[in-house]
Amino acid sequence: MASNRYSVLKGGNADDKRVLQSKSTAIETSHEDMIVSCYAVISTIKVFDLSSPIASTGTGAAGQKSVAQIKNNAPTHTLTGHTGPVWQVAWAHPKYGSILASCSYDGKVLIWKESTTGTGAGSGKWTTIKEHSLHSASVNSVAWAPHELGAILACASSDGRVSVLTFKNDGTWDASLFTAHATGCNAISWSPSVLPGSLISPQNLAGSSSNAQPTPVQRFITAGSDNLLKVWTLNTNPATSPSGSFSTPGYDLASTPGANSNANATWILEETLEGHSDWVRDVAWAPNVGLPRSYVASCGQDRRVFIWTKDGEQKKWEKVALDAGGLEGNANSEDGKFPSVVWRVSWSLAGNILAVSCADGKVSLWKENLRGKWECISEMDS
Repeated sequence: MASNRYSVLKGGNADDKRVLQSKSTAIETSHEDMIVSCYAVISTIKVFDLSSPIASTGTGAAGQKSVAQIKNNAPTHTLTGHTGPVWQVAWAHPKYGSILASCSYDGKVLIWKESTTGTGAGSGKWTTIKEHSLHSASVNSVAWAPHELGAILACASSDGRVSVLTFKNDGTWDASLFTAHATGCNAISWSPSVLPGSLISPQNLAGSSSNAQPTPVQRFITAGSDNLLKVWTLNTNPATSPSGSFSTPGYDLASTPGANSNANATWILEETLEGHSDWVRDVAWAPNVGLPRSYVASCGQDRRVFIWTKDGEQKKWEKVALDAGGLEGNANSEDGKFPSVVWRVSWSLAGNILAVSCADGKVSLWKENLRGKWECISEMDS
């Protein structure tokens, strides 16, 4: 999706104006210059060029294409390579060019790159620059790390393992692999590169000098079929790794700005979050502009959506469940549960609005009010 649209799924590229077609529908939220990647129930990926200005149609602002026009337009490219349903795609940051990652039921992750052969978006040729096939089951989720950390891609699989691909300066990729959830990993989301609280008191995070820049931390959260969420942090000093940490031999941080090269880096289980009573289907770490509080949203087979908050590095995560009892047609909700299984959660760019997508095709938008209570501000059919 493009221009002023925000997806309830995943992905984004601020400098491109192309869209990947899927079965879902975009939501208007007045964001500008945004590309969204969506998953499909087929094994191909379609890329659309939305850069051509058009007149207003009454369904969108002048110069922007509506969802209906996107559906009626022919794709500029159709990417083939997977042999099973494509669950998710994710755009890399535009500083790396037009790079796209996709994951599939076929157990593979493909990384695509567009080589420019002419002028304008959509004029290039897409090729596969990396095929990642270390997983033994469906790969359900892919997520690029914040660009400040380098070109790093995390993948979550039904085999219970998480893999992390790191692009090296010599053009090759390193892959680390560890078990995160024994019964399967369904989703993964990186924490922001901006540390919580750095806007208010940078000196407390950077060290002794208020002018020093805090070192970005590699951290992400995973959602599993064991009903758990787990927060993982990369420790580049093995001497401080606790027992139970996961070794990633051959992991090279040389291409990560600001990080020290360490071939024995380990992924450490930082915290386990309990709350869901069934499979956790999705998790999303909210963007952070440096304010003290961190937000994470999770959803699951139990028809629950939890908002997890943490007010500092030394604090514990606290959770609150969204009350869906007031949603249309859900007056008789059991304990505020959503009317059907909740498949996806996704934050706005500012991190203050949460989109929730359910199996019944309904999408709701939620926002925290001044009293600290989350309330539904909009409902729609997808």
